[in-house]
Amino acid sequence: MDLAALDATAQAELVRTGVCSPSELLEACIDAVERLNPTLNSVIVPLYDVAREQVAAGALGDGPFRGVPLLLKDLGATLAGTPQYGGTRFLRDHQWISPRDSTLVERFRAAGFVMFGKTNTPELGLSPTTEPDTFGPTRNPWNPERIVGGSSGGSAAAVASRVVGLAHAGDGGGSIRNPAGAVGAVGLKPTRGRTSLGPDVGESWSGCVTEHVITRTVRDTASVLDCVAGYAPGDPAPAPPPVRPFADEVGADPGHLRVGLFWANAHMPGGPDARAAVERCGRLLEELGHDVHDGYPDALDRADAGGLLAVSVMASVAHELEGYSRAVGAPVQRGDVEDATWLFYEQGRALSATQYLDNLDELHRYARQLCGWWAAGNDVLVTPTMAEVPPPIGELKGAPVERIVTLVPYTSPFNVSGQPAIALPLYWNDENLPLGVQLVAAYGREDLLIRVAAQLETAAPWIDRRPPVCA
Repeated sequence: MDLAALDATAQAELVRTGVCSPSELLEACIDAVERLNPTLNSVIVPLYDVAREQVAAGALGDGPFRGVPLLLKDLGATLAGTPQYGGTRFLRDHQWISPRDSTLVERFRAAGFVMFGKTNTPELGLSPTTEPDTFGPTRNPWNPERIVGGSSGGSAAAVASRVVGLAHAGDGGGSIRNPAGAVGAVGLKPTRGRTSLGPDVGESWSGCVTEHVITRTVRDTASVLDCVAGYAPGDPAPAPPPVRPFADEVGADPGHLRVGLFWANAHMPGGPDARAAVERCGRLLEELGHDVHDGYPDALDRADAGGLLAVSVMASVAHELEGYSRAVGAPVQRGDVEDATWLFYEQGRALSATQYLDNLDELHRYARQLCGWWAAGNDVLVTPTMAEVPPPIGELKGAPVERIVTLVPYTSPFNVSGQPAIALPLYWNDENLPLGVQLVAAYGREDLLIRVAAQLETAAPWIDRRPPVCA
């Protein structure tokens, strides 16, 4: 049986019907990691024995993904008793261990997932390329000389190479959608507050961070969201509850939608592949009966939005590093983190409380301006996930900020607004390199995104496309 051909829903069905045991499925995934990791460097903390003990003890939840292996990103969701490094040498050298499960991990457990490793991420998730000094670069299964995006790059590479059916991911400025687009996978950033960051975190990066998974199919994305979404006591901003399970939206008619296309303006110079990806998506949506036009929110013409988010990230980096110092009982020194991280730390510490709050007010004004486009009668915005296909390894490491910003300008506005957005693999160029498209809906409307994404998945199937480096 070719397990690599199956998404997580199909793997769960094998376990449910007794065709495959949880132990057999786990060992198949471990074998796939061991074979491909020397090339891809996607898994940096193996937790094989932890997972084997869980399976042997029968400590599996009764949820819809009982027995399905899952990889966790080494940032965000915490698994009690296991290492968590956030891509930093500081935490790695101190061998820091997570003291408890995060709410998301508790819900992964209840869904039946078996967590068997942690995936590579840039330091503190600060880069759109997964090339941390601590663990080295993760490579793209479509071309190992190319980046996988960031910050959920290790998870994206593992999913695209079919090592696992899906993997945990987090997104503060595009860190689910950019890597999903770079490897030909599906990546939904849920609405702010849809998935809990508890119990230790209320919100992160001024409310911009959310967590979910990277998958290969829309049905996996929807079904996992049903398992992990929902208010946890004390969450600061829970998302509007869905009217029915998200899995029921797969195959549901989205109706006749008004769709805008966007790939370039004065400060977002999308390249020819970015334009081709968006135009292809637009043609598909037209063929599906939707009203497609070249229109987008005026707020995207503001050149200052990235700087506003950067201020919040600087403050958050200072907060995180000082929290790590308290956790391990030792101060973070300049040499313990990368130069760019230390610069953010120093700039964050220099911010006054009033400067931070002034910036937060402006972020909220920007979000209201952005959301006005949907309030005016539009349903979906289509953009690229990146301005070009994945660049070569090393090109972005230490590159000027301007180069990085022009590569990934499309995703972070919707972290600021809190809107749901999904990356879909609808385009490969002549070099067989993927470039994803991003679909954005109004606040709280994951249901609509799932309906449209499922339509596109049927119209232009991608599940059988396999990269050269594949399990």
